[in-house]
Amino acid sequence: MSDFPACPECKSTFTYHDGTLLVCPECGHEWSENEPAETDTKPEFRDANGSPLNDGDTVTVIKDLKIKGSSSVVKVGTKVKNIRLVDGDHDIDCKIDGIGAMKLKSEFVKKV
Repeated sequence: MSDFPACPECKSTFTYHDGTLLVCPECGHEWSENEPAETDTKPEFRDANGSPLNDGDTVTVIKDLKIKGSSSVVKVGTKVKNIRLVDGDHDIDCKIDGIGAMKLKSEFVKKV
């Protein structure tokens, strides 16, 4: 077995040297041997004002948001309670009274 470190992407132990880089044959990830190992950190979500958001926070919508596939609109000032943060383009999962389950972008809300 080789003395090379495991792949930071897929944790494969079949890594090898290719010039100055280490390469994983399973996922194709390349990295420098001197590169510090990345720790699994959770992405940080921030509202429109730059305040950090957490699961369970209450936020307010700062812009009228059209609902795709509907003629409804989420109005400015709508309070959204108990948000859940998720990875992806729309990073807030929530339930809005009178509308139902929705996904919002954190750039269109501010923390209460």
